[in-house]
Amino acid sequence: MATRATDAGTNQSVERAVSVLRALDSGRPELRVSDVAELTGLGSSTTSRLLSTLERLDMVERDPVSNLYRLSLGLLPLAATATNRHPVHRAARMVLQGLATRTGLGANVAVRRGGELMFLCNFEGTRAPKSYTQAGHTAPLHATSIGKCLLSGMAPKERRKLLGDPLDAHTEYTTTSHDLLDTEIDTVRRTGYAVEAEERALGRASLAAPVRDASGEIVAAISLWGPTSVLGDRSDTKGQRLALVREVIEAADAISQALGAL
Repeated sequence: MATRATDAGTNQSVERAVSVLRALDSGRPELRVSDVAELTGLGSSTTSRLLSTLERLDMVERDPVSNLYRLSLGLLPLAATATNRHPVHRAARMVLQGLATRTGLGANVAVRRGGELMFLCNFEGTRAPKSYTQAGHTAPLHATSIGKCLLSGMAPKERRKLLGDPLDAHTEYTTTSHDLLDTEIDTVRRTGYAVEAEERALGRASLAAPVRDASGEIVAAISLWGPTSVLGDRSDTKGQRLALVREVIEAADAISQALGAL
């Protein structure tokens, strides 16, 4: 996780400060100075100085009893502004809220950031009350229905270059073959939606549909997620999943229209 200034256009101090902030977003709620130093590859004295400076700037805060560091709420206005000004977030928020209310399932919207997807917002439903995603969290493209929608706008050669080989396995059901992923994405293009059942986490499944902008390009995707018993039944004898597919496609179309898509 260590960062280094690699050319004249970079500033090493800024890079180091950002690496410290990212270390504090590594999954553990609070870290010692030594933990941050290990995650960033920086020396302990440098890490301590950076944390002290970031604390004065209200970017991090230190527990007065344990002396452990965590991210500060001082970051929240910046993060909220970046999120709220994003056109996809603005177009999707109310649509997703209604989708979660109608279906009782969790509703998410995400965009591609390099080789991962990043969630912009999410809503919980009565049938999926525990949220596993938050705005700003990332997830693998190949192991999620949203990711497969985002990848459907790329050629197979582009996908291989972006994702590398082999594809990481998150459960025994994860698609780890590029050839199989190509087949799945061909289905997404043909049907207009993607399905994922226990590929990222056991017991969970999702349905997703792509969102397009005024140029027709896929710029985001939305998903419904919940228990496998609701979304993962491929036989769908009661037509339950088919009704949810219609819901997610119509919601994605509404967001696309708000972004100027025809």
